[in-house]
Amino acid sequence: MLNVKTETKKEELNSDRHSLYSREIASKNELVDKENGLYKLIPKHKSYRFYVGIFFELKRGLHAVFNELKNSSDNDTLELVINSHGGLVFEGKQFYNLIQENFYGRTTAYLDNIGYSMGALLFCMADKRVVYEYSDFMFHNYFGGVHGKGGELKARIKYSAKSLEHFFHDIIVKKGFLSQQEFEQMLVGQDYWMDTKELCKRGIATHVILEGEEITAKEYLKKIKGSKRKKKAKK
Repeated sequence: MLNVKTETKKEELNSDRHSLYSREIASKNELVDKENGLYKLIPKHKSYRFYVGIFFELKRGLHAVFNELKNSSDNDTLELVINSHGGLVFEGKQFYNLIQENFYGRTTAYLDNIGYSMGALLFCMADKRVVYEYSDFMFHNYFGGVHGKGGELKARIKYSAKSLEHFFHDIIVKKGFLSQQEFEQMLVGQDYWMDTKELCKRGIATHVILEGEEITAKEYLKKIKGSKRKKKAKK
């Protein structure tokens, strides 16, 4: 067994609306099979924690932050701590590209405490998705505008609508978070508001932090179902 130092170095890198922190994690042996006493070596790596606010970086942009993350190694991990009303879809797509390129299969998102619009989509991009007892979530269609010559307006609106609807569909419908019918309703104006229970039922949340413990979404649903039964029995 290796002597583990869980944290050796911290760094901070801020943008105008988001904050990035990193820490170096020493190598360690992780138990993967308790019955057979099997361990897996987790090599030394960096753990990045990105606090996400509004997707609206107009002053400084996210060049410094994304440059740091693009220099990550194959073993580095990314945590997204989301408290966002949403914002620019195109900025959100940069996060998507970053995850696909540099942190595929190694991204965890925490819904602390709201994820609306683009904030909701970012949460859905992660491999592991953790919520809290009172996390708040909302899907809706994009909104925006264009300007230019008449012919350009028509072409751009048609292209943007097709492109963005495809992007939303891949993240929301392909993963089973909304049905095709619900998605079509969303495109014509339906908003979908969800609490922690609904997020767990739909599989959007994979884990819940409750009373100092991280449990699976299935365990959480069983727990609240059991609590309701006890309340009914007392009555």
